[in-house]
Amino acid sequence: MSALTLASAPEDATALEAAEAHHARIAGELAGRVSLLLTATGRDPGAARRLHTGLVAFCDRDLLPHAAAKETVLYPVARRLPDTRLLIEGLVGEHRCLAALVESLRHATDPALAAAEARALQVLFEEHLAKENGLVLPLLAAAPQVPLPALLADLHDRIDHETPADPDPGTDRTKAENMTDDPMTQDGCGCGGCGCGAQESGELELDVQTIPHAVRHATVFHTLDTVPPGDSMVLVASHDPLPLLAQLEERRPGVFATEYLERGPETWRLRFSHRAARGAEEVTS
Repeated sequence: MSALTLASAPEDATALEAAEAHHARIAGELAGRVSLLLTATGRDPGAARRLHTGLVAFCDRDLLPHAAAKETVLYPVARRLPDTRLLIEGLVGEHRCLAALVESLRHATDPALAAAEARALQVLFEEHLAKENGLVLPLLAAAPQVPLPALLADLHDRIDHETPADPDPGTDRTKAENMTDDPMTQDGCGCGGCGCGAQESGELELDVQTIPHAVRHATVFHTLDTVPPGDSMVLVASHDPLPLLAQLEERRPGVFATEYLERGPETWRLRFSHRAARGAEEVTS
């Protein structure tokens, strides 16, 4: 069933699709960060600590404000629709569980415990979004009396308001993000070229086999966005990711060179090298 079939008006269908895309972005980034943390745990304690810090910062910056804004904007409207009260109460309860998992992750000092909390957070968040995408958003889109585009605009305004501000307004934001919010891209973090030993090659490695199909490509694209020019990332998959390669070339033509390190039959491993501005090599396949 298409979004147009579910929605009461074309603009509601467009808003519904935009909301689902936003959910996919958040879920994809969360899945990528958790996957990297799981990979680093037990291989490089320094990399795991930095990825742990970055995951908590992401939750504070994106995941928790998103949940708070939905409780203020979407849930009260959805609760007034027929037969939705118990559904919304259950989703609010899941928000409390997500917040508790973030707090447990924040205070976890044992790397294995942090990895377990992170994985539990990912699983619950994906299940939560599935209910919102499959039940709440279609119900709102199908209700003629509900102005879904306006609700979603208000939602994003409140998300921006809920997002923690930079504690030092004079701090350069790019430098601050490299230090705290996104340690996947800083020197010594276990990404590419820092020599921290997270992988034998010093490369970031993303195993997408445990990431749900619905957010798998979004996860890969987000993680590739963290790879700076001159560095690389290894992707591990259970099949030849030809559709992903085509989408990547469409999104960022010529930016990454790809090299197959392993071609099945059970596992495919590909290296994505972020080309420098000059002297880029041809893509190999």
